[in-house]
Amino acid sequence: MRADAQRNMQALLRTAVKVFATSGVDCPVRRIAEEAGVGVGTVYRHFPTRADLIVAVFRHEVDACADAAAALSAEHEPEEALRRWIGRYVDFLAAKRGLAAALHSGDPAYDALPAYFDERLRPALGGLLDSAASAGRIRAGVDPHDLLWAVASLGASPRGQDPSRARRMIGLLLDGLRHGAGPPAP
Repeated sequence: MRADAQRNMQALLRTAVKVFATSGVDCPVRRIAEEAGVGVGTVYRHFPTRADLIVAVFRHEVDACADAAAALSAEHEPEEALRRWIGRYVDFLAAKRGLAAALHSGDPAYDALPAYFDERLRPALGGLLDSAASAGRIRAGVDPHDLLWAVASLGASPRGQDPSRARRMIGLLLDGLRHGAGPPAP
């Protein structure tokens, strides 16, 4: 893909994430194009159907969340990298709310997305958990799948409720991972 086409694609995906989060997936495609600074034809050239755009947005957000694990591990101590990644995951979940209606619509275009979510996020979180456990900061043996679901459940605050409450509850959950932590691995 040419550099300008790649820039347009990234602008479209970033803009669609924001618009979907605030206005839902049924917002006019023209609005996404205008806010991204591209023509409507560019949107349809990359994403012939609304479902194609929704799938691309979901995958883009999953990839960004998964890729953040390596970057955070390189910049922070293991437990801090884990906490920051969980914060990034909570942000992803909040952005995903705009996609929820489409993802649960029964449309077969979205059937592969749960497996994609699991394939990308479980290993990312698993590596962070292993590093924090090896450093003696959390207990070993935490299942990444269980923690993904626990954080998603705690982070699903009802509309109108203060989101900081959900973050505090997630903080308590992460603090609980320290119980039973062993010494750092040699």
